[in-house]
Amino acid sequence: MKISIALTLLILAIGGLLGWRDQQRLVVVRASHDQLAAEAAASGITVGDSSNPKDGVRITKRDREDKDAIARQAAADFIAFAREMEAMQKTGGPPDDKMQQRILDFMDRMMALDASQLTTLIAEFSAAPGLKDEIRQGLIGFSIMTLANDHPQAALTLFTESSDLLGENPMGKHVISSSLAKWAKDDPLAALEWARANGEKHPDLVTDDAKAGIIAGAAANDPKLAFSLIAELGLKDASDGIQKITAAARTPAERTATLAALNGYLATISDAAARKNAEQTAINQLTRGAVKDGFDAGSKWIAEAGITPDQLAGLGTESISYLIKDEDNGKWIGWMETNLPKKEADHGIRNMVKRWTEQDYQAAGTWLATAPAGPAKESSVRAYAETVAEYEPETAAQWALTLPPGKQRDETLVNIYEKWPQKDDASKAAAQAFADAHGIKR
Repeated sequence: MKISIALTLLILAIGGLLGWRDQQRLVVVRASHDQLAAEAAASGITVGDSSNPKDGVRITKRDREDKDAIARQAAADFIAFAREMEAMQKTGGPPDDKMQQRILDFMDRMMALDASQLTTLIAEFSAAPGLKDEIRQGLIGFSIMTLANDHPQAALTLFTESSDLLGENPMGKHVISSSLAKWAKDDPLAALEWARANGEKHPDLVTDDAKAGIIAGAAANDPKLAFSLIAELGLKDASDGIQKITAAARTPAERTATLAALNGYLATISDAAARKNAEQTAINQLTRGAVKDGFDAGSKWIAEAGITPDQLAGLGTESISYLIKDEDNGKWIGWMETNLPKKEADHGIRNMVKRWTEQDYQAAGTWLATAPAGPAKESSVRAYAETVAEYEPETAAQWALTLPPGKQRDETLVNIYEKWPQKDDASKAAAQAFADAHGIKR
């Protein structure tokens, strides 16, 4: 992996590699902040509400100067580090363990700065002489993104003020959408007004992704408002907004509230095809969320929500098998047989058994041996046999022959033959004997 000069992309790439998304380091930094705030309070320094960008630490002029000095020193260190990373590009290789740790340390250090210090940091980056544009843009962009974690409104203000310095920095769109999403959680109407005011100035940044961010933020507290914003913001692809809203519903109660809001939204769509598509998109996402809760809680919510078999049909064509806990595979297979239309149930069951067999063919086989006869078992047998055929064709054949005579069994036998390993003369002969025995012509 070649090291990029663009510090923004470098930090994000390495951060993802080392578990940046795990947020554990952010938790540690914030815990340290809370501890320092408590110590400050004990010393007579009052700490304001961090959720209010206008409220902050009430400090003396000397304290302010000290904080500015810390920020300026941090800026100097970050610039030196960025130049060091630029020099590393010439080697072409990835950073070693020591360098990776230094990168994480710099991340922690930047996240520990407050809003005023980050503002000072950005000013220092802007004024630094002899800094390549790419490095300057990366440092400013990452600083604004860090500020957006707790102060999205301030981050957006700084972003617009620094837009001439950021150029075509790819982080810009991410900063806008993530900041608007965070701001909209607390004040969706203010975030909406910002998008309106800046849409003409920055049409390349106030994109559908940014608008979807506002919708996602609003959905966290008011799904009814969030649905209304789809039309208000003029989102080109309504399904994107619907997915953002339904994804924000993470508990049974939130899903119930979102489902109620959905019904109101659907009533505003005059086109029947568009209304059906919107409904299916939302129901699929909500039921996927229920599946994640486990079989007992998930199936209970689906039943109590009154979702019809036709509305559930899309769940069979969705790849939900990876959402299901291992111990619930058999239960969901039975549920699909009972609750989904026949075609969709067959598709969903086959996908689930295929994945289950790939992960733990013994567990899948043990369940299959005791599963009650019926369409669900037949679908399961077909998927199991076709999956194990690549490494245990004889076992696959035995299972296929438990299917009732007919088209499905014949198709399964053909699929087993086509997957039969032919690594040597013996295996080739066994495959041909299997084909001859079942009248398979190839």
